Amino acid sequence: MVQKNKSKLISHGIVAQNRKGTFNYSIEERLEAGIVLKGPEVKSLRFGRSTIGESYAGEKDGELWLFNSYIPEYQGGVLSRFEHRAPRKLLLHRKQLNKLLGSITREGMALIPLDIHFNDRGIAKVTLGLGVGRKKVDKRHAIAERDWKRDKARLLRNKS
Repeated sequence: MVQKNKSKLISHGIVAQNRKGTFNYSIEERLEAGIVLKGPEVKSLRFGRSTIGESYAGEKDGELWLFNSYIPEYQGGVLSRFEHRAPRKLLLHRKQLNKLLGSITREGMALIPLDIHFNDRGIAKVTLGLGVGRKKVDKRHAIAERDWKRDKARLLRNKS
């Protein structure tokens, strides 16, 4: 029997991150939601090979779902067949859900999944950002500001 290297498993911390989400959208509010996963999906997430760069959250039948997130197939067992990009249900309190759905429909905001992580108890969670899309000028301003912060830190580090 071949034993896998368990040191590469992620028990808590960030598994997948959407870096373009904070660049393309101006995030005004962040919240954490649970995600409904099957056993092999959780095991596959623990290896940290999933991506949420092209995923989005939306409403379907009065509930919140995560669409187009990629979780690769778990290689450890025979019964690990599941759809890689299947919609996955997000778990929120009814009050939070109503507030988010109202913001999306009325104010023209978007729900962007920012990361998938395991909390301290080992439960998979999704951090959602409620934001408005940035224009090209705003993106250039963000790049300039980021470059200036990096140069300023470099100058201060070299000075001391």
